[in-house]
Amino acid sequence: MNKTRRSFLKQGIFTAAGMAVLPAALRAGTTAKTLTGVQLYSVRDDMRKDPLGTLKALANMGYRYVEHANYVNRSFYGYSPKDFKKVLDDLGLKMPSGHTVMGKQHWDASKKAFTDLWKYTVEDAAIVGQELVISPWLDAELRKTYDDMLAYMEVFNKSGELCKQSGMRFGYHNHDFEFTATLNGQTVYDIILQHTDPQLVVQQLDMGNLYHTGAKALEIVAKNPGRFVSVHVKDEIKNAKGDGYESTILGKGVAGTKAITDLCKAKGGTLHFIIEQEAYQGVAPLDCVKEDLAVMKSWGY
Repeated sequence: MNKTRRSFLKQGIFTAAGMAVLPAALRAGTTAKTLTGVQLYSVRDDMRKDPLGTLKALANMGYRYVEHANYVNRSFYGYSPKDFKKVLDDLGLKMPSGHTVMGKQHWDASKKAFTDLWKYTVEDAAIVGQELVISPWLDAELRKTYDDMLAYMEVFNKSGELCKQSGMRFGYHNHDFEFTATLNGQTVYDIILQHTDPQLVVQQLDMGNLYHTGAKALEIVAKNPGRFVSVHVKDEIKNAKGDGYESTILGKGVAGTKAITDLCKAKGGTLHFIIEQEAYQGVAPLDCVKEDLAVMKSWGY
């Protein structure tokens, strides 16, 4: 997920004890059935113009799971939680996870309690049937110092406790700064992993976002077995300017996506494999995610 998407969002392993509070799809750990879904940000323009038609197209392609990137004023893509669940149900779709940035406005530090804004977020996630409530960003002001980070990791854990009350888990989705920014000699990502409770806080690894940072997704998964209940399956290619990378159709890039995906399944504790493509190299986004799904199926997912 890139900077533009963050703006869009703002607008718009297991232990036995931990498993006991999870929905059935997550409770069985490595023996549970995995799922392959698509992050709806991949088709964001189509969802903005015609959410129902776009969801129908995805269902017709063979998708059965989607992940949202649009929760605004207690609605998903303009639908109330109850109505959006009906839309999904009617199309044979489920939405086991979604992205909503948890920011400063969601936590009242003076009261050490969540504001209604975050309570509603969790409540509405439960209504649409989510298993994971995922925050895909950590504002810079919340990670200015090591102590700031530790304090907000407690908020992460408390969000996990709140989600647990509705049979869900809270999660965090990485970008790139987590692997380059350091506090007290540790990367931000290491601090997140060390100071969040795996029973309460899921890590959703975005293998594409970290590609250009020097961090190695294979090493991260190998060193932290069981921590990645969900992953964003993404491939990367040099952009047209040649000064960076952008996502592309799975298997056509240089990120080693299949090897990372396979290790996530084998050792990462991964159950949710969420396809995401944010750049298209001139191909229509819906055509891209159709091909992405075909590639995933050829890989055995």
